Amino acid sequence: MKKTLLFSLLVASGIGITLPSCANYNKDSTSKSPADEAVIKLPAGFSITEVATGLKEPRHIAVDSKGDLFVKLGTLMDGKGIVLYQNNNGKLEKKNSFGNYAGTGITIKDDYLYASSNTEVYRYKLDAAATGNVNAQPEKIITGLIDRNQHNSKSITLDNEGNIYVNIGAYSNSCQEKDRSKGSMGRQPCPILDSAGGIWQFKADKANQTYGDGVRYATGLRNVVGLDWNNATNSLFVMQHGRDGLHDLFPDMYDTKQSAELPAECMYQINKGDNAGWPYIYYDQIQHRKILAPEYGGDGKKDGPAGIIDPTVAFPGHMAPNGLLFYTGNMFPEKYKNGAFVAFHGSWNRAPEPQKGYFVAFVPFKDGKPSGDWEIFADNFAGGPEFVSPGKAKHRPCGLAQGPDGALYVSDDQGGVIYKITYKK
Repeated sequence: MKKTLLFSLLVASGIGITLPSCANYNKDSTSKSPADEAVIKLPAGFSITEVATGLKEPRHIAVDSKGDLFVKLGTLMDGKGIVLYQNNNGKLEKKNSFGNYAGTGITIKDDYLYASSNTEVYRYKLDAAATGNVNAQPEKIITGLIDRNQHNSKSITLDNEGNIYVNIGAYSNSCQEKDRSKGSMGRQPCPILDSAGGIWQFKADKANQTYGDGVRYATGLRNVVGLDWNNATNSLFVMQHGRDGLHDLFPDMYDTKQSAELPAECMYQINKGDNAGWPYIYYDQIQHRKILAPEYGGDGKKDGPAGIIDPTVAFPGHMAPNGLLFYTGNMFPEKYKNGAFVAFHGSWNRAPEPQKGYFVAFVPFKDGKPSGDWEIFADNFAGGPEFVSPGKAKHRPCGLAQGPDGALYVSDDQGGVIYKITYKK
Protein backbone atom coordinates (compact mmCIF):
# COMPACT_ATOMS: atom_id res chain seq x y z
CA MET A 1 0.00 0.00 0.00
CA LYS A 2 1.57 3.30 -1.04
CA LYS A 3 1.97 5.90 1.70
CA THR A 4 1.61 9.55 0.84
CA LEU A 5 2.10 12.13 3.56
CA LEU A 6 1.54 15.81 3.04
CA PHE A 7 1.50 18.34 5.84
CA SER A 8 2.68 21.91 6.28
CA LEU A 9 5.61 22.13 8.67
CA LEU A 10 6.17 24.89 11.17
CA VAL A 11 9.61 24.87 12.71
CA ALA A 12 8.86 27.77 14.99
CA SER A 13 6.06 25.86 16.66
CA GLY A 14 7.85 22.53 16.50
CA ILE A 15 5.21 20.92 14.29
CA GLY A 16 6.42 18.30 11.83
CA ILE A 17 5.21 15.34 9.83
CA THR A 18 5.50 11.79 11.00
CA LEU A 19 7.10 9.47 8.50
CA PRO A 20 6.76 5.77 9.36
CA SER A 21 9.96 3.79 8.88
CA CYS A 22 9.70 1.77 5.69
CA ALA A 23 11.29 -1.24 7.33
CA ASN A 24 8.84 -1.31 10.22
CA TYR A 25 5.68 0.18 8.81
CA ASN A 26 2.53 -1.89 9.18
CA LYS A 27 -0.27 -0.63 6.97
CA ASP A 28 -2.91 -2.07 9.30
CA SER A 29 -1.54 -0.59 12.53
CA THR A 30 -3.48 2.17 14.23
CA SER A 31 -0.63 3.31 16.45
CA LYS A 32 3.13 3.44 16.10
CA SER A 33 5.80 3.41 18.76
CA PRO A 34 8.28 6.31 18.84
CA ALA A 35 11.01 3.88 17.75
CA ASP A 36 9.23 3.42 14.42
CA GLU A 37 8.81 7.08 13.60
CA ALA A 38 10.81 10.00 12.28
CA VAL A 39 9.50 13.57 12.30
CA ILE A 40 11.08 15.62 9.54
CA LYS A 41 11.00 19.34 10.26
CA LEU A 42 10.98 22.06 7.61
CA PRO A 43 10.54 25.85 7.58
CA ALA A 44 7.04 27.29 7.56
CA GLY A 45 5.21 26.88 4.27
CA PHE A 46 7.10 23.79 3.15
CA SER A 47 5.57 20.33 2.84
CA ILE A 48 7.04 16.88 2.30
CA THR A 49 5.65 13.81 0.57
CA GLU A 50 6.92 10.27 0.17
CA VAL A 51 6.82 9.64 -3.59
CA ALA A 52 8.66 6.30 -3.73
CA THR A 53 9.25 3.62 -1.10
CA GLY A 54 10.65 0.13 -0.73
CA LEU A 55 13.89 0.85 -2.58
CA LYS A 56 17.25 -0.74 -1.79
CA GLU A 57 19.82 1.91 -0.92
CA PRO A 58 18.67 4.73 -3.21
CA ARG A 59 21.72 6.94 -3.69
CA HIS A 60 21.71 9.83 -6.16
CA ILE A 61 18.61 10.80 -8.13
CA ALA A 62 17.71 12.77 -11.26
CA VAL A 63 14.47 14.28 -12.56
CA ASP A 64 13.93 15.07 -16.24
CA SER A 65 12.00 17.90 -17.87
CA LYS A 66 8.79 15.82 -17.88
CA GLY A 67 9.02 15.17 -14.14
CA ASP A 68 10.14 11.54 -14.49
CA LEU A 69 12.34 10.36 -11.64
CA PHE A 70 15.43 8.17 -12.05
CA VAL A 71 16.91 6.52 -8.95
CA LYS A 72 20.42 5.02 -8.77
CA LEU A 73 20.58 2.09 -6.36
CA GLY A 74 23.56 1.12 -4.25
CA THR A 75 22.11 -2.39 -3.99
CA LEU A 76 20.57 -4.17 -6.96
CA MET A 77 16.85 -4.96 -6.97
CA ASP A 78 15.94 -7.91 -9.19
CA GLY A 79 19.34 -7.54 -10.80
CA LYS A 80 18.81 -3.89 -11.78
CA GLY A 81 20.44 -0.73 -10.48
CA ILE A 82 18.29 2.10 -11.92
CA VAL A 83 14.59 2.56 -11.23
CA LEU A 84 12.37 4.81 -13.35
CA TYR A 85 9.21 6.44 -11.99
CA GLN A 86 7.13 8.17 -14.65
CA ASN A 87 5.15 11.31 -13.96
CA ASN A 88 1.47 10.66 -14.59
CA ASN A 89 -0.42 13.92 -14.04
CA GLY A 90 1.67 14.79 -11.03
CA LYS A 91 1.77 11.28 -9.58
CA LEU A 92 4.93 9.20 -9.86
CA GLU A 93 4.36 5.60 -10.92
CA LYS A 94 7.05 2.95 -11.15
CA LYS A 95 7.61 2.17 -14.82
CA ASN A 96 10.61 -0.13 -15.06
CA SER A 97 14.16 -0.91 -13.91
CA PHE A 98 17.31 -1.25 -15.99
CA GLY A 99 21.11 -1.23 -15.69
CA ASN A 100 22.75 -4.33 -14.21
CA TYR A 101 25.17 -2.44 -11.94
CA ALA A 102 24.95 -0.85 -8.51
CA GLY A 103 26.52 2.50 -7.71
CA THR A 104 25.88 6.11 -6.71
CA GLY A 105 26.09 8.57 -9.58
CA ILE A 106 23.21 9.59 -11.83
CA THR A 107 22.44 12.82 -13.65
CA ILE A 108 20.68 14.17 -16.75
CA LYS A 109 22.13 16.51 -19.35
CA ASP A 110 20.38 17.46 -22.57
CA ASP A 111 19.03 14.24 -24.12
CA TYR A 112 21.07 11.78 -22.06
CA LEU A 113 20.91 10.01 -18.73
CA TYR A 114 24.34 9.35 -17.20
CA ALA A 115 24.88 6.77 -14.46
CA SER A 116 27.88 5.18 -12.75
CA SER A 117 28.99 1.99 -11.13
CA ASN A 118 32.02 2.05 -8.85
CA THR A 119 34.35 1.57 -11.83
CA GLU A 120 32.51 2.79 -14.93
CA VAL A 121 30.23 5.52 -16.27
CA TYR A 122 27.42 4.86 -18.77
CA ARG A 123 24.99 6.98 -20.73
CA TYR A 124 21.54 6.27 -22.15
CA LYS A 125 19.61 8.15 -24.78
CA LEU A 126 16.96 9.62 -22.54
CA ASP A 127 13.93 8.77 -24.62
CA ALA A 128 15.13 5.14 -24.86
CA ALA A 129 15.53 4.87 -21.10
CA ALA A 130 12.10 6.35 -20.52
CA THR A 131 10.15 4.13 -22.91
CA GLY A 132 10.03 1.20 -20.52
CA ASN A 133 12.62 -0.78 -22.49
CA VAL A 134 14.37 -2.65 -19.66
CA ASN A 135 16.89 -4.01 -22.15
CA ALA A 136 18.05 -0.58 -23.22
CA GLN A 137 21.77 -0.92 -23.92
CA PRO A 138 23.86 1.92 -22.54
CA GLU A 139 26.99 3.36 -24.07
CA LYS A 140 30.01 2.88 -21.79
CA ILE A 141 31.85 6.19 -21.85
CA ILE A 142 34.38 5.68 -19.02
CA THR A 143 35.91 2.42 -17.82
CA GLY A 144 38.65 1.05 -15.59
CA LEU A 145 38.32 3.46 -12.65
CA ILE A 146 39.82 2.41 -9.32
CA ASP A 147 37.60 0.65 -6.78
CA ARG A 148 39.41 -0.54 -3.67
CA ASN A 149 36.44 -0.76 -1.31
CA GLN A 150 37.01 2.60 0.40
CA HIS A 151 35.53 5.87 -0.87
CA ASN A 152 34.49 4.14 -4.08
CA SER A 153 31.45 6.22 -5.14
CA LYS A 154 31.91 7.58 -8.64
CA SER A 155 29.70 10.64 -8.32
CA ILE A 156 29.22 12.64 -11.51
CA THR A 157 28.12 15.99 -12.92
CA LEU A 158 28.43 17.77 -16.29
CA ASP A 159 29.27 21.26 -17.44
CA ASN A 160 27.72 23.08 -20.42
CA GLU A 161 30.56 22.33 -22.85
CA GLY A 162 30.36 18.57 -23.22
CA ASN A 163 32.51 17.51 -20.26
CA ILE A 164 31.70 15.12 -17.44
CA TYR A 165 33.35 15.26 -14.01
CA VAL A 166 33.92 12.13 -11.94
CA ASN A 167 34.93 11.83 -8.30
CA ILE A 168 37.61 9.21 -7.73
CA GLY A 169 37.92 8.97 -3.96
CA ALA A 170 41.15 8.12 -2.18
CA TYR A 171 41.37 4.50 -1.07
CA SER A 172 42.86 5.63 2.23
CA ASN A 173 42.04 7.82 5.20
CA SER A 174 45.19 9.94 5.23
CA CYS A 175 47.76 8.14 3.03
CA GLN A 176 49.55 6.56 5.97
CA GLU A 177 52.14 3.86 5.47
CA LYS A 178 49.66 1.63 7.35
CA ASP A 179 46.16 2.94 6.76
CA ARG A 180 44.26 3.94 9.93
CA SER A 181 47.10 2.70 12.17
CA LYS A 182 48.08 4.60 15.31
CA GLY A 183 51.18 6.73 14.81
CA SER A 184 51.81 5.60 11.22
CA MET A 185 53.28 8.42 9.17
CA GLY A 186 52.24 9.57 5.73
CA ARG A 187 53.75 8.40 2.47
CA GLN A 188 55.74 11.16 0.80
CA PRO A 189 54.74 11.89 -1.86
CA CYS A 190 51.33 10.25 -1.59
CA PRO A 191 51.15 7.76 -4.51
CA ILE A 192 47.35 7.55 -4.35
CA LEU A 193 47.03 10.98 -5.96
CA ASP A 194 48.14 9.62 -9.32
CA SER A 195 44.83 7.82 -9.85
CA ALA A 196 42.50 8.87 -7.01
CA GLY A 197 41.89 11.58 -4.43
CA GLY A 198 40.56 14.06 -6.94
CA ILE A 199 38.17 14.97 -9.73
CA TRP A 200 38.77 13.72 -13.27
CA GLN A 201 37.33 15.35 -16.39
CA PHE A 202 36.28 13.29 -19.42
CA LYS A 203 34.34 13.90 -22.62
CA ALA A 204 30.63 13.23 -22.22
CA ASP A 205 30.23 11.66 -25.66
CA LYS A 206 33.35 9.53 -26.15
CA ALA A 207 33.18 5.76 -25.63
CA ASN A 208 35.48 3.65 -23.47
CA GLN A 209 37.65 6.41 -22.04
CA THR A 210 40.26 5.47 -19.44
CA TYR A 211 42.53 7.53 -17.18
CA GLY A 212 44.76 8.27 -20.16
CA ASP A 213 41.87 9.92 -21.99
CA GLY A 214 40.83 12.04 -19.04
CA VAL A 215 42.30 15.03 -17.25
CA ARG A 216 42.99 15.18 -13.53
CA TYR A 217 40.92 18.33 -13.12
CA ALA A 218 41.60 18.82 -9.39
CA THR A 219 43.60 16.97 -6.77
CA GLY A 220 43.88 16.80 -2.98
CA LEU A 221 40.24 15.81 -2.45
CA ARG A 222 39.92 12.82 -0.12
CA ASN A 223 36.39 11.89 -1.20
CA VAL A 224 33.62 13.79 -2.95
CA VAL A 225 30.15 12.23 -3.02
CA GLY A 226 28.14 15.42 -3.53
CA LEU A 227 29.05 17.68 -6.45
CA ASP A 228 27.21 20.00 -8.85
CA TRP A 229 27.91 22.38 -11.71
CA ASN A 230 26.94 25.91 -10.69
CA ASN A 231 25.55 27.67 -13.77
CA ALA A 232 25.62 31.05 -12.03
CA THR A 233 29.43 30.87 -11.73
CA ASN A 234 29.97 28.42 -14.61
CA SER A 235 32.15 26.32 -12.33
CA LEU A 236 32.30 23.07 -10.42
CA PHE A 237 31.46 22.88 -6.73
CA VAL A 238 32.16 19.85 -4.55
CA MET A 239 31.62 18.68 -0.98
CA GLN A 240 34.60 16.86 0.55
CA HIS A 241 34.43 14.21 3.27
CA GLY A 242 37.17 15.20 5.72
CA ARG A 243 39.66 12.73 7.20
CA ASP A 244 38.98 10.59 10.27
CA GLY A 245 40.75 9.62 13.47
CA LEU A 246 42.84 12.53 14.67
CA HIS A 247 42.62 11.35 18.29
CA ASP A 248 42.70 7.62 17.54
CA LEU A 249 45.81 7.95 15.39
CA PHE A 250 47.59 10.75 17.28
CA PRO A 251 46.22 10.83 20.85
CA ASP A 252 49.16 12.92 22.11
CA MET A 253 48.11 15.80 19.87
CA TYR A 254 44.30 15.67 19.84
CA ASP A 255 41.66 14.96 22.45
CA THR A 256 38.34 13.30 21.66
CA LYS A 257 36.43 16.57 21.41
CA GLN A 258 38.89 18.00 18.89
CA SER A 259 38.74 14.76 16.94
CA ALA A 260 34.94 14.92 16.87
CA GLU A 261 34.82 18.46 15.50
CA LEU A 262 37.82 18.37 13.17
CA PRO A 263 38.45 18.61 10.34
CA ALA A 264 35.77 20.57 8.54
CA GLU A 265 33.53 19.08 5.90
CA CYS A 266 34.35 21.54 3.12
CA MET A 267 32.54 22.96 0.13
CA TYR A 268 35.03 23.97 -2.56
CA GLN A 269 34.63 25.92 -5.77
CA ILE A 270 36.90 24.02 -8.14
CA ASN A 271 38.82 25.31 -11.14
CA LYS A 272 41.09 23.29 -13.36
CA GLY A 273 44.40 22.55 -11.65
CA ASP A 274 43.23 23.27 -8.10
CA ASN A 275 44.72 21.45 -5.13
CA ALA A 276 42.60 21.10 -1.98
CA GLY A 277 45.51 19.67 -0.01
CA TRP A 278 44.64 16.12 1.02
CA PRO A 279 46.45 14.27 2.60
CA TYR A 280 48.99 16.92 3.55
CA ILE A 281 46.59 19.34 5.21
CA TYR A 282 43.13 19.53 6.72
CA TYR A 283 40.96 22.58 7.22
CA ASP A 284 40.32 23.68 10.82
CA GLN A 285 37.03 25.57 10.80
CA ILE A 286 37.59 26.75 14.38
CA GLN A 287 40.98 28.36 13.70
CA HIS A 288 39.96 29.16 10.09
CA ARG A 289 43.28 27.78 8.86
CA LYS A 290 44.75 25.06 6.69
CA ILE A 291 46.63 22.88 9.17
CA LEU A 292 49.52 20.55 8.37
CA ALA A 293 48.38 16.94 8.90
CA PRO A 294 50.05 15.06 11.77
CA GLU A 295 51.12 12.31 9.36
CA TYR A 296 53.32 14.93 7.68
CA GLY A 297 54.81 16.62 10.74
CA GLY A 298 51.88 18.70 11.92
CA ASP A 299 50.93 19.24 15.54
CA GLY A 300 47.48 20.82 15.21
CA LYS A 301 48.98 24.30 14.94
CA LYS A 302 51.43 24.34 12.05
CA ASP A 303 50.15 25.76 8.79
CA GLY A 304 50.09 23.65 5.67
CA PRO A 305 52.13 24.37 2.54
CA ALA A 306 51.33 27.13 0.07
CA GLY A 307 49.31 26.68 -3.10
CA ILE A 308 46.26 25.03 -1.54
CA ILE A 309 42.82 26.49 -2.11
CA ASP A 310 40.51 27.73 0.65
CA PRO A 311 37.04 26.26 1.15
CA THR A 312 33.97 28.20 0.11
CA VAL A 313 32.12 27.00 3.22
CA ALA A 314 33.46 24.98 6.17
CA PHE A 315 30.95 22.83 8.07
CA PRO A 316 31.52 20.88 11.31
CA GLY A 317 33.39 17.62 10.95
CA HIS A 318 32.26 14.11 10.10
CA MET A 319 28.69 14.85 8.95
CA ALA A 320 29.23 13.14 5.57
CA PRO A 321 27.95 15.49 2.83
CA ASN A 322 26.58 13.12 0.19
CA GLY A 323 24.48 15.44 -1.97
CA LEU A 324 24.93 18.95 -3.40
CA LEU A 325 22.41 20.90 -5.47
CA PHE A 326 22.31 24.52 -6.59
CA TYR A 327 18.66 25.51 -6.62
CA THR A 328 17.48 27.29 -9.78
CA GLY A 329 13.73 26.78 -9.48
CA ASN A 330 10.96 29.31 -8.92
CA MET A 331 8.76 27.43 -6.44
CA PHE A 332 10.74 28.26 -3.29
CA PRO A 333 11.03 31.76 -1.83
CA GLU A 334 13.56 34.13 -3.38
CA LYS A 335 16.20 33.54 -0.67
CA TYR A 336 16.72 30.02 -2.03
CA LYS A 337 17.38 31.08 -5.63
CA ASN A 338 20.87 29.99 -6.73
CA GLY A 339 21.68 28.83 -3.20
CA ALA A 340 23.10 25.42 -2.33
CA PHE A 341 21.34 22.50 -0.66
CA VAL A 342 23.60 19.92 0.99
CA ALA A 343 22.43 16.46 2.12
CA PHE A 344 24.38 15.36 5.20
CA HIS A 345 24.26 11.58 5.49
CA GLY A 346 25.32 11.64 9.15
CA SER A 347 28.39 10.84 11.22
CA TRP A 348 29.64 7.59 12.72
CA ASN A 349 32.96 8.63 14.28
CA ARG A 350 32.34 11.51 16.68
CA ALA A 351 32.14 9.34 19.80
CA PRO A 352 32.20 9.88 22.71
CA GLU A 353 30.75 13.22 21.56
CA PRO A 354 27.21 13.06 20.10
CA GLN A 355 26.91 12.11 16.44
CA LYS A 356 25.72 14.83 14.03
CA GLY A 357 24.21 15.34 10.62
CA TYR A 358 21.19 13.43 9.26
CA PHE A 359 19.75 16.63 7.77
CA VAL A 360 19.63 18.76 4.64
CA ALA A 361 21.36 22.13 4.99
CA PHE A 362 21.04 25.29 2.92
CA VAL A 363 23.69 27.89 2.05
CA PRO A 364 22.41 31.21 0.62
CA PHE A 365 24.37 32.53 -2.37
CA LYS A 366 24.48 35.92 -4.06
CA ASP A 367 26.62 36.82 -7.06
CA GLY A 368 28.17 33.36 -6.96
CA LYS A 369 29.33 33.51 -3.35
CA PRO A 370 27.80 32.60 0.03
CA SER A 371 25.75 35.54 1.27
CA GLY A 372 25.04 34.38 4.81
CA ASP A 373 25.45 31.60 7.31
CA TRP A 374 24.39 28.08 6.41
CA GLU A 375 21.25 26.75 8.09
CA ILE A 376 19.48 23.46 8.62
CA PHE A 377 16.62 23.19 6.13
CA ALA A 378 15.19 19.67 6.62
CA ASP A 379 15.99 18.15 9.99
CA ASN A 380 15.54 15.04 12.11
CA PHE A 381 15.74 12.32 9.47
CA ALA A 382 17.26 10.03 12.09
CA GLY A 383 14.10 10.11 14.20
CA GLY A 384 15.30 11.83 17.36
CA PRO A 385 18.52 12.35 19.35
CA GLU A 386 18.55 8.74 20.53
CA PHE A 387 18.66 7.53 16.91
CA VAL A 388 21.47 9.77 15.63
CA SER A 389 23.88 7.06 14.57
CA PRO A 390 24.12 4.95 11.40
CA GLY A 391 22.89 1.78 13.08
CA LYS A 392 19.83 3.41 14.62
CA ALA A 393 18.82 6.17 12.21
CA LYS A 394 15.44 5.65 10.56
CA HIS A 395 16.34 7.74 7.54
CA ARG A 396 19.57 9.18 6.09
CA PRO A 397 19.49 11.83 3.33
CA CYS A 398 21.82 11.08 0.44
CA GLY A 399 20.94 12.50 -2.99
CA LEU A 400 19.21 15.69 -4.17
CA ALA A 401 17.40 16.63 -7.38
CA GLN A 402 15.22 19.47 -8.62
CA GLY A 403 11.97 18.89 -10.48
CA PRO A 404 10.78 20.99 -13.43
CA ASP A 405 8.22 22.61 -11.13
CA GLY A 406 10.95 23.65 -8.68
CA ALA A 407 10.25 20.93 -6.11
CA LEU A 408 13.22 19.44 -4.23
CA TYR A 409 13.65 15.66 -4.17
CA VAL A 410 15.67 13.91 -1.46
CA SER A 411 16.74 10.27 -1.44
CA ASP A 412 17.01 8.27 1.79
CA ASP A 413 19.31 5.30 1.40
CA GLN A 414 18.62 3.99 4.90
CA GLY A 415 14.83 3.89 4.73
CA GLY A 416 14.59 3.25 0.99
CA VAL A 417 12.45 6.34 0.37
CA ILE A 418 12.37 9.27 -2.06
CA TYR A 419 10.81 12.47 -0.70
CA LYS A 420 9.44 15.48 -2.54
CA ILE A 421 9.56 18.86 -0.80
CA THR A 422 7.27 21.63 -2.05
CA TYR A 423 6.40 25.16 -0.97
CA LYS A 424 3.12 27.03 -0.84
CA LYS A 425 2.55 30.46 0.67
